[in-house]
Amino acid sequence: DGIRDRLSLVGSEMCIRDSLNKTANVTVIPKNISQDTLLESLEHTETSITFAVGPAGTGKTYITTKKAIQALTSGRCSKIIVTRPAVSVDEQHGFLPGTLQEKMAPWTRPIIDILEEHFTPSHIETMIESNIIEIAPLAYMRGRTLNNSFIIVDESQNTTKEQMKMVLTRMGFGSSLVITGDLTQIDLPKNILSGLSHAIEVTKGTRGIGFTNFSSVDVVRHPLVRKIIDAYRYFEEKAGL
Repeated sequence: DGIRDRLSLVGSEMCIRDSLNKTANVTVIPKNISQDTLLESLEHTETSITFAVGPAGTGKTYITTKKAIQALTSGRCSKIIVTRPAVSVDEQHGFLPGTLQEKMAPWTRPIIDILEEHFTPSHIETMIESNIIEIAPLAYMRGRTLNNSFIIVDESQNTTKEQMKMVLTRMGFGSSLVITGDLTQIDLPKNILSGLSHAIEVTKGTRGIGFTNFSSVDVVRHPLVRKIIDAYRYFEEKAGL
């Protein structure tokens, strides 16, 4: 049974690869200047690591995931890896039934929604089973070398300095690494510095690393979202938070 299952999985992967080759035309259209800047960074041949930083609703994850799909379907990478600092998956929900992907689902739903614009749910499930798409907590990246992959580190404002250094050094040959985050939504304890803000300071000016900063003017959701972001920023600045 185990051999049959593995053969079936290999056959499914071959079918998926054929299907990907037939759907290689994934168009990514930026909606503002910052999204266009991010696209340019992701398409620059000398840029292997890209930081995309800014508030919710600006399209950071959307543009990044679309480019990941484009890279996969055109054969420029062999897999997509989606990771984020989700310690609670192991510590708070480790006893719950279900696969790791099912436990990660509440955190990765926005990315799955974007994947479903191009693939059916069953297609996505098979790609996850075939390891063409990998969804895992950040801790699962430790000790690995990630070759020929498009790696997305989402919600990276909640990494520690040590976690960020670890994931930045996982890069293998033929890979692209995109770090997305919102420095206004850090959930770490007050005495712990965000690995995202630390990494930006450490790596700025390093050749091969690109930076795109989004602001409230780049919000592409309901107009009230921009006003809410600005209202919170004004309140926190006034309160000295």
